[in-house]
Amino acid sequence: MQETRQNKIARLLQKELSVIFQQQTRAMHGVMVSVTRTKISPDLSVCTAYLSIFPSERGEEILANVNTNVKSIRYELGTRVRNQLRIVPELRFFIDDSLDYIDRIDELLKK
Repeated sequence: MQETRQNKIARLLQKELSVIFQQQTRAMHGVMVSVTRTKISPDLSVCTAYLSIFPSERGEEILANVNTNVKSIRYELGTRVRNQLRIVPELRFFIDDSLDYIDRIDELLKK
């Protein structure tokens, strides 16, 4: 039963984080940030979000920017989900490099 609740909350957080990043990156032309996957701890206190960043060359720079602004992102998330969640989880962000990995495999297979 706990697994189902975790999945529902993870989907909710993924959707809301996607909207937040979409609004924030609208001002930065040529950059797109999407939330590919979220995981939540069993006690619902830590949310791990994986970000896909385009262009991937600026990934580290944008991830560093996101990590410096994690408090404001958490505050914005809290205002969005305050009616669904009692406690807003701590946020941790990582780069999801699965698309780059797939491109690399495709390149190797073409050779």
